Amino acid sequence: MLENKITNPDKKDNESAYSSVLEIDCNKLVVICGQVAEDENEDIVGNTIEEQTKQVFKNCFENLAKANCTLENVFKVNVYIKNIEDWSRFNDVFKTIFTNKTKPVRTTVQAGLLDGYLIEVELWAAK
Repeated sequence: MLENKITNPDKKDNESAYSSVLEIDCNKLVVICGQVAEDENEDIVGNTIEEQTKQVFKNCFENLAKANCTLENVFKVNVYIKNIEDWSRFNDVFKTIFTNKTKPVRTTVQAGLLDGYLIEVELWAAK
C-alpha cells in the first residue's frame, strides 16, 4: 500500500483527484503502457469522454491484475486527452475510480490521438 509521506500545506490533496507529490518506497515498479478505450476485439468503446474513460480504466485494471497489482499500488498516472475542454468531465470520472486515501500523482495533457480515441492513459505502480 502506498502512503503519502509528503504533505503540501498549500493544497488540500485529500480533496483533490490526485496528489501533488508522493514519496514511494518499493521493491518493484510496474508500468502499464498507454491504454485506450478498446474492447477485447480491439473495437473502440464509447463516444463520450466519460464512456471512454471508464473503458480505459477497465483495461488498466486488467493489466494491473496481470502484475498482481490493484489501484492501491498506482502512484503515477499520465493522461492524454484529445480535447482539453473534456478535462473536467474526465476528472469527474477519475474521482470515482481513485477513491483510495493516497491518490496518485497525475499529469494530464491534450494530445493528438488517433481518430475515434478521446483518451489514453499510462499507469505506474509500486510493489
